[in-house]
Amino acid sequence: MQATATSDWIAELAQTHLDAAYNLGRWLLGNEQDAADAVHDAYLRAARSAHTYADGNARAWWLAIVRNCCLARLNARRRDAAHRAAVASVESVPDENDLRSNTEAAVHAQQRSLLVEQHLRALPTEFREALVLREIEDLSYREIADVLQVPIGTVMSRLSRARAMLQRALAPAAREDEAHGL
Repeated sequence: MQATATSDWIAELAQTHLDAAYNLGRWLLGNEQDAADAVHDAYLRAARSAHTYADGNARAWWLAIVRNCCLARLNARRRDAAHRAAVASVESVPDENDLRSNTEAAVHAQQRSLLVEQHLRALPTEFREALVLREIEDLSYREIADVLQVPIGTVMSRLSRARAMLQRALAPAAREDEAHGL
């Protein structure tokens, strides 16, 4: 493949699956700026390593590169405690004026969504990434196995365990909702 054809192919691939790449990065890294930086890094890596693509699932190949860039960033964070403190996620609080203008049901739905997001972020990375790829990005088990570079049985196990962990974490809130008739 010539350099121009390669760059065109990579650009088209990245553009086609940009939302999926960005979502994966945001879920793994915890914030939008780091996700955008990781996707940019992934694009550069993909362009440099396009010759390694072996005519498989292009989407899985691209998301695997994005994942690797995200994991590299996570590892760098863990090594640098000062940096980790600076980029720690801060739970967003809904604007008070917006809450007053919404109905009680909308407020409850927003709180529930934040709770699910909080517990999803608390899952260990290998479980969170599998769940995000399946439930948010709607990848098949085979595509997830390709992205994570693990056997399909491992994908199924991680998804099962991730769902169980999330369900356990959300159980108290579900019981409270049930008690209040919500």
